[in-house]
Amino acid sequence: MTIESKKDAGKLILTITGRIDTGTAPKLEEILKESYDGITGLVIDLAKVEYISSAGLRVLLSAQKTMNRQGSMKVINVSEQIMEIFEITGFTDILTIE
Repeated sequence: MTIESKKDAGKLILTITGRIDTGTAPKLEEILKESYDGITGLVIDLAKVEYISSAGLRVLLSAQKTMNRQGSMKVINVSEQIMEIFEITGFTDILTIE
């Protein structure tokens, strides 16, 4: 998994490539925790994510909870496979998906 990070005027955009699973989710969580200060908008681009495990879902849930307190978060460019996982797990009700 690779993560490209772009910060601009209180907004953070993370573009993730690869798989978000038990091996890579801690890296995503660490990057998010280091980036929350001063952020009021978080955008997570999943266009190039081919798989997300329960560990990855947990990181997204944690990010959503944090951003609920300090701004907003949205997930963009979700593939059919990832959207199906979000629907089965109920994440479509938790996350703002565009």
